[in-house]
Amino acid sequence: MEKENINALDEIHKGACMGIDAVHFTLDKVEDCELKKVLENMYDDYDQLAKSIEEIYPDYNEGKPHETGMMTKAMTWYGIEMKTLTDTSNSKIAELLLQGVNMGIIEGRKILNQKKIDDNIRKVVSKYITMQETSVEVLKKYL
Repeated sequence: MEKENINALDEIHKGACMGIDAVHFTLDKVEDCELKKVLENMYDDYDQLAKSIEEIYPDYNEGKPHETGMMTKAMTWYGIEMKTLTDTSNSKIAELLLQGVNMGIIEGRKILNQKKIDDNIRKVVSKYITMQETSVEVLKKYL
């Protein structure tokens, strides 16, 4: 159970960090004030989630939770840059972010389906999934 707990925290923390990076890399491309506010709220949600994981992580493991590596950050940045080279519309930005959010939902659901994780971690994962599902509903309006 210990390993499953640590793996779950690491995966959700990486997902939150990826969300932070993706939103950060897209924010300067958004001109629509409403969408910009949505992205800023998403950024804050990911940041708060990452911090809450960092607070409880020592209860399960020494050190810090896994984050996204420099190569992953660079690939995320490059992918966003290439996909928005000719189209920075709200629809395109929403589409890109929805792809990442959907991957986060899938990963979160896989973790929740593991019966061997602590209740506290289950709550963190559920919060992550709820946050992602809310983002889907908000971003769909911009497609």
